[in-house]
Amino acid sequence: MNFQRDAFFNRLYALAKEDKDIIIVVADMSAPALDKFRIELPNQFVNVGIAEQNAIQIASGLALGGKKVFAYAISPFITLRALEQIRVSNCIMGIPITIVGMGTGLSYSSDGPTHHLIEDIAVMRSFPNMNIYNITDNVMAEAVVGICCRSNAVNYVRLDKDANQDIYGTNYGTNYLFLDGIAQLIREEEIILISSGVMTYTALKVVGFLYEKGMSIGIIDIFRFPINTPIFLEMIKKTKKLITLEEHFLAGGLGSAVCEILVDNGITIPLRRIGMEMSDGYKFCYKYGGRDIIRKHYGIDAVSVEEKIMNFLQEGV
Repeated sequence: MNFQRDAFFNRLYALAKEDKDIIIVVADMSAPALDKFRIELPNQFVNVGIAEQNAIQIASGLALGGKKVFAYAISPFITLRALEQIRVSNCIMGIPITIVGMGTGLSYSSDGPTHHLIEDIAVMRSFPNMNIYNITDNVMAEAVVGICCRSNAVNYVRLDKDANQDIYGTNYGTNYLFLDGIAQLIREEEIILISSGVMTYTALKVVGFLYEKGMSIGIIDIFRFPINTPIFLEMIKKTKKLITLEEHFLAGGLGSAVCEILVDNGITIPLRRIGMEMSDGYKFCYKYGGRDIIRKHYGIDAVSVEEKIMNFLQEGV
């Protein structure tokens, strides 16, 4: 198994060797792929230290000079800590850079709520001219590098910290170009489970459990926001029930984005959102013991998700 970070930066390094306009700005982060940048491409590597706001400003200045810039740091700090800089320098002024966040969702499970990034999709997708790529596996990570290098928008790439087997390029073929930002992994018309990023692994596991119980459920992986509405609507045109699954607060995340599309297009399909609920207000988690423990606490582990889906499917039967 490989890490999304290594797949992403190894691909970026290969492109940077051929394109001197590709620059990476890091905020005191290291990795073997980044060491190659630092040693072999020193003129294309800038380390600003623990100063994420400065990283965004430097990246924006380089981009204004025509460079293809990637700003990289731990995810909550390169986004929420530097939010005003992103809003003003990139989204208001229209300066395109790619912001790369390491360890999204509950990746840094043992570091507590300061490192759990479970509200960033809601925040970042509220900005115009912003593309969010919620990376599912290493194959996608490599492909998104090229997409970002060719993009004139502001891009935010969410990299997960854990290693997983690839989904794309194995059981589900190698023909995905990832340009649409959405993929239908299991085709089933009546009931569809919509996931995003690494929660697609949980979706596949849950759908496998339910298949053994005689239930057939499709899977759509949405990995870019804003969601590609025409393609999404085509995929769900015969659907009778929808479920969304995310490792993110429910407010403003994947489920909210799907609900917005349905309402805006006058579609009344029953939908159940499964994510990190906030029924008693915003709840940050201080539980420790690993990512699986925290997911179980929020009810987004495979067993809890299976139970919630079964209850939803039995409603009105």
